[in-house]
Amino acid sequence: MPIFHVQGDLLDQDVEVIVNAWNRNLIPWWLLLPQGISGAIKKRAGLAPLKELRKFGILPLGGAAVTSAGRLPYKAIIHVAGIGHDWRSSAESIRGSVRSALSKAQEHRFESIGFPLIGAGTGGGSPDQVERMIHDEIERSGYTGRAVIVRYAKKRREQVADGNGEQAL
Repeated sequence: MPIFHVQGDLLDQDVEVIVNAWNRNLIPWWLLLPQGISGAIKKRAGLAPLKELRKFGILPLGGAAVTSAGRLPYKAIIHVAGIGHDWRSSAESIRGSVRSALSKAQEHRFESIGFPLIGAGTGGGSPDQVERMIHDEIERSGYTGRAVIVRYAKKRREQVADGNGEQAL
């Protein structure tokens, strides 16, 4: 099982399924102002995945649920409860989320999965430590597909050769 580390946008990865670092669903989806990857998913996928997620109720810390991908080009989204009621992540919540996501990916026979740095944004975890934990859990798992760990990086803009416009890199 190959593990790739990339910088970029999770929503631009060539994988079958992506992982959404979610909370524990204590607050109704329609009251939430999703941030980070959840906010990007809401913006690009639409509300369908978040509406589907409510049927699972409150996810246990480190738990996972699978929904459609809405308008995104993926087979599904695996939502994980990577942060607790206090909006903080822990090694337990991050590692449990990775194990749960990989279990769902295996169960649904997804051959590739993209992970954000679960718990490193709103959850306050160190990006380097979170990335290492995710990598370690993927290595320890029985997942046989391709895994991509994505460290978010905005697209840079720079001047093109003639100086008349911008080009995203």
